[in-house]
Amino acid sequence: MRIALAGNPNSGKTTMFNALTGSSEKVGNWAGVTVEKKESTVKKLYCKNGETITAVDLPGAYSMSPFTSEESVTRDYIKNETPDVIINIVDATNLSRSLFFTTQLLELGIPMVIALNKADLNKKKDTKIDVALLEKKMGCPVINTVSTSADGFSELITAVIDQIEKDQTPPYTENNVDLSDIEAVKAADRKRFEFVNAVVKEVETRKVYTRERNIHDKIDNVLTNKWVGIPFFALVMFLVFQISQVWVGTPIADLLGELLGLFQEWVGGLLEGANPLLYALLVDGIIGGLIAVMGFLPLVMVMYFLIALLEDCGYMARVAVVLDPIFKKVGLSGKSVIPFVITVGCAVPGVMASRTIKNERERRATAMLAPFMPCGAKIPVISLFAGIFFNNAGWVSTVTYLAGIVLIFLCALLINGITGNSAKKSYFIIEIPEYKKPSFKGAFKSMCGRGWEYIVKAATIILLCNTAVQIMQSFTWSFTVAENANESILATIAGPFAYVLLPVVGILSWQLAAAAITGFIAKENVVGTIAVCYGITKFINMDELVLEGGASDVAAIMGLTQAAALAYLMFNLFSPPCFAAIGAMRAEMKSAKWLWGGIALQLGVGFTVGFAVYQIGTLISAGTLGAGFLPGIIAVAVMAAIITVMCITATKRVKAERAHKKAK
Repeated sequence: MRIALAGNPNSGKTTMFNALTGSSEKVGNWAGVTVEKKESTVKKLYCKNGETITAVDLPGAYSMSPFTSEESVTRDYIKNETPDVIINIVDATNLSRSLFFTTQLLELGIPMVIALNKADLNKKKDTKIDVALLEKKMGCPVINTVSTSADGFSELITAVIDQIEKDQTPPYTENNVDLSDIEAVKAADRKRFEFVNAVVKEVETRKVYTRERNIHDKIDNVLTNKWVGIPFFALVMFLVFQISQVWVGTPIADLLGELLGLFQEWVGGLLEGANPLLYALLVDGIIGGLIAVMGFLPLVMVMYFLIALLEDCGYMARVAVVLDPIFKKVGLSGKSVIPFVITVGCAVPGVMASRTIKNERERRATAMLAPFMPCGAKIPVISLFAGIFFNNAGWVSTVTYLAGIVLIFLCALLINGITGNSAKKSYFIIEIPEYKKPSFKGAFKSMCGRGWEYIVKAATIILLCNTAVQIMQSFTWSFTVAENANESILATIAGPFAYVLLPVVGILSWQLAAAAITGFIAKENVVGTIAVCYGITKFINMDELVLEGGASDVAAIMGLTQAAALAYLMFNLFSPPCFAAIGAMRAEMKSAKWLWGGIALQLGVGFTVGFAVYQIGTLISAGTLGAGFLPGIIAVAVMAAIITVMCITATKRVKAERAHKKAK
């Protein structure tokens, strides 16, 4: 038996799905959180007769006439897959808006049960809904539910089972409209609205206090103020990074580092006297590389926990409202805010969330720019360099995220010029949820789910990558043990790329080039590869997030100045993301031209920012330009010339198209 959960965004649909099935799908207070259907089995707890029920969580939709690609997923699944029963999640606090979608679902003839969700909030507002009358009006069972506490779930599943194979008739006969006839569709929608409004008027009794401004309104006056909202958001994000990477994350990381260090010593003791290559491969390569990455897990998980709390309490929706006017000025949709915020956790779902944007150019631009927001996978890289070169300073993380935001705006303007599209009016509609006490249990589950994904990645992709790096560093092309690492397979492969990084770091280092290359597989690999290539894994513990011997000793081993270290960090953060994120970009852009253009833009931005940081930083600190300035400035000039030509060509094309239209 297969049931589909369908409803408006922010109706509690995914929360209900998680509670029914025990899953831990991402929950948020905005559209676009669920960007594709999710499937899982309903808990036996709610299936009294032992039925096996598969629940499908569909993206939020306001209409069966899709406005966005996520609404298309919902429409296509319901119409083509024909689930046995539909559970229509209706927000009891906003009945009139929710029932429009309900009437469209009922017209499909599929058995349906209405879950009147958030019933607990209505009690607090002295709002009453006559459930029996609503059942009669809609022609299907209506069950009061509370997703956050699972109230009414047993009754809901019982009603679902009872509805199987029953005939479902629409509440009125205005269906079978010719969708190609726009006027007929408009007329049908008007009648649907009239029907819904009449039903709500009959079944709902609501006390409205129009003159009173509650505490939520007063808070919104501050948080959504154009002068206060943005600085407050910057302060909130600074605290998130400070808590996750300094105050709370670091002590936990210290303890985990000690435990992992003891494990490495224990394995090293077991292999004492063994073949040196085996010892280096297992202890220094595999275990050491994993320790270098896993030691940062507490920092990542604490950040995930805090972001989940901000999403759940309703604050992130306010952030979208505050940033919307700014995004419009650079030609992006207000909905672009959502993918950028989601990318803070992971770039893959962040890029996928861009599909909620209807305009094709804005959607592609958003998917291209989202990876500029440093994701959770980049935190180990940020933390490593902050710990080694900047004494664990919290400002390093804040600067990287602010730099990401600035680059998004600048590159959005650049894309406007290249595509010949100036900033134009767009409309951003988002539902602002009421503030609520965040669920610590939900945030904990979200943290564990994301943390587990991180662990799986560390135990698979990163493990294989570090092992491959260790093997390539240990052997020459003739498959003999390399007496000097500079003669290894890895050194000869990464060596040519070191010349590309010369204007960014000021030295020819195949180790840094190798780390940057493996970072394209997974950004966490940068940390593991650096530890393996420099042969310093045995010194790694997580005491203050530095290697044993102190930051200055490690800096000397790597041969980087502070300016070069910050530049290399920026290069890795703003160059193309991991392969998984690039795959997501390809899926959302649906254009090879845009995909390769996006990768070229990201690579050019990463190089340019790294070059600028190193050269300016060196000029300030040493009073002279850094090594590789001339080839670096030539490369930047060539990129600027190409972009200029593309902008001029696009402008001419747009003018020609406008002239052609006028001539017609």
